[in-house]
Amino acid sequence: MLKLTKMEGIGNDYIYFDGIHQNIPMDKTFISRLSDRHYGVGSDGMIVILPSEKYDFKMRMFNLDGSEGKMCGNGIRCFAKFVYDHHLTDKTYLEIETMGGIKKVWLTLKNHQVQSVRVDMGKPIVETALIPCLFEKQQMINEPIVVRGQTYNLTSLSMGNPHTVMYVDHLDFDISKIGPYFEHHPLFPDLVNTEFVEVVNRQYLKMRVWERGSGETMACGTGACAVMYASYLNGLCDEHVKVELRGGILDISYENGHIYMEGPARTIFEGTINEEDFYG
Repeated sequence: MLKLTKMEGIGNDYIYFDGIHQNIPMDKTFISRLSDRHYGVGSDGMIVILPSEKYDFKMRMFNLDGSEGKMCGNGIRCFAKFVYDHHLTDKTYLEIETMGGIKKVWLTLKNHQVQSVRVDMGKPIVETALIPCLFEKQQMINEPIVVRGQTYNLTSLSMGNPHTVMYVDHLDFDISKIGPYFEHHPLFPDLVNTEFVEVVNRQYLKMRVWERGSGETMACGTGACAVMYASYLNGLCDEHVKVELRGGILDISYENGHIYMEGPARTIFEGTINEEDFYG
C-alpha cells in the first residue's frame, strides 16, 4: 500500500507521494491511471518528494499523460507545504532541486500552519534556442506566427519549461479547439504551454492556459510567471502584478532579474492505494 496526499494550488491539483520513505512507481501507466478523474484518484498529474544530495529535497513532477515536466509553480508551493506538514523538515526556507533548476522557497506560517508560499522562480529565459523554440531570431517577442492558417502575435520564453503567450480581447472561447495546435506547433520541439491573456490594467492580468501533456488546467504557476514577464517585455504591465487564473489569483513580481511568485497551497485529502490496482 502506498500513502498519498492530494493537494491543490489555486485549482492546479496533484497527487503527492513521499518517495523518501516508500518506493513510488513513476511509469506512464501508473501515473496516467492514477490521475484519471473517472477511474483513478483524479489530478493534473503526480509529484514525488525525493532526497537531494546537495539541497533540501528533490522534486519530480509528471503530467496527466505520464510525461515528466521540468517544473510546476503551483506544484512546488504544495510540495513545500507537504514536507513541512509531514515533518520532513522544520525549516521555513528551502532549496528544492527540480529539472528546471534549483528553486528557493519561503513558507509563511500562521499558528504553525502554512498559509502561503513564496517561490523564487529564477530568471526568465528569452533566447529562443534555450526555450527551446526553432525561430530564426534570437528572441520571439510579439512576433507574428501562423498557427493553423491564422496569424497570432506570440511572445515565447522559458520559466524552466517552455511557454508562448498571446493577447486576446476576452477569454470566453473554446480553448480546446486551438490549444493543441500551439502545443504541437513545429516551432516547439519539446511542445509548449500556451497562455491566452486579457490585460485588465497595468497591475492586473487575466489568463487561461493550455498545458502541454495536460490540456487546459485551472492554473499554471510557471505560466502566470511567463505571462507577467511577457507582458512586462511588451510594456503592458508594471513590475508587480496580480494574475487571475481560473482557479484563483497569484502575486507575481519581477525583482533584480528574477521572477517571484506567491500564492496558497492546500491539502484536499490523504489516503492509501494499492499500486497493483493501477496495472492490468
